[in-house]
Amino acid sequence: MNERFGSYQSEIYLQGYGGTSPAFTTDLTRVEAAAEKVLEPGPFSYVAGGAGSGSTARANREAFDRWRIVPRMLTGATERDTSVTVLGETLPAPVALAPVGVQSIVHADAEAATARAAAGLRLPMVLSTASSTSIEEVAAESGAGPRWFQLYWPNDPDVCGSILARARAAGYSVLVVTLDTWSLGWRPCDLDNGYLPFLRGEGTAVPFSDPVFRSRLDAAPEDDLPMAVLRWISMITGTDRDWDALPFLREHWDGPIVLKGIQHVDDARRAARAGVDGIVVSNHGGRQVDGAVAALDVLPEIAAAVGDRLDVLFDSGVRTGADVVKALALGAKAVLLGRPWVYGLALGGEDGVRHVLRGLLADLDLTLGLAGHRSVTGLTPAALTRAGR
Repeated sequence: MNERFGSYQSEIYLQGYGGTSPAFTTDLTRVEAAAEKVLEPGPFSYVAGGAGSGSTARANREAFDRWRIVPRMLTGATERDTSVTVLGETLPAPVALAPVGVQSIVHADAEAATARAAAGLRLPMVLSTASSTSIEEVAAESGAGPRWFQLYWPNDPDVCGSILARARAAGYSVLVVTLDTWSLGWRPCDLDNGYLPFLRGEGTAVPFSDPVFRSRLDAAPEDDLPMAVLRWISMITGTDRDWDALPFLREHWDGPIVLKGIQHVDDARRAARAGVDGIVVSNHGGRQVDGAVAALDVLPEIAAAVGDRLDVLFDSGVRTGADVVKALALGAKAVLLGRPWVYGLALGGEDGVRHVLRGLLADLDLTLGLAGHRSVTGLTPAALTRAGR
């Protein structure tokens, strides 16, 4: 599975020679500004914003700048292998699409467009419980592409079990359980707009298409949307579970289970002892706790502590191929990319998502080779140095 992702660069140059340039920038640090021009203030702030002052989101980016790649020469890196095996699946690159809900607020094609783009590149799309599109519809759009399911854990065990059963039956292979969002963080960007899309029935396709959830309602969502929304919100917020709750997941999911939101090495060790298959070192892109530690800053210690017992994945702040190289060198097996492809969705639907993903993969491939590495699996901390040294 040795893909030449870097060839996207040549493709773009040849299009330019023929008089056609990309529909929008190839610089994934600039797609946010481009998306702001096409989105309404509410949806844009919902995607781009963070908790409180935004200091955690800024810290995520600053953490990447504290590490520098040290290129090596004459290593025979003409051919590179970006493939990796994660959670029992062999992927063409160490990249998955992070779970992002309510995609209908940025593009009418929503999760269907994202699923098609991801499947075309054989990258896993992690479908959010807060999807605007049903589990089964997204599976159909994914076709033979890999797909994982993210769980916001309902406090009704029968509803939770029903949703998990549907995801497994629809071919979702990995369960990603988000731990850090049992209540929304303080987000002035959304509060100042008075904007919470769930209250308008956006991002509720999973529960509203679930027979067990619907059986809990006095009236169908189509007949009484406000009550259905409030019932769902009360079901997935306000309850912070403890470690003793994890066996429920294993009883209802026979594939790999990943805990998302780990930021302390002791929690990582506890996850390993609990027997889960993986963790995502993540602070939810800075959306939950203001002033929190940058995810990259805690990655090395966590990877060293548990990387031999479970798969360590990473998200929060990834924007470039160099970022992916740094995260892998510091111990991650793969990264989850979030906001950039959402901006691509806003700018160009399926084509926009594909452009962002192909750009990131090309950047990763070229950076890997030009830094003197033949394989992503061979990256270690020796590939980096601290900035200023």
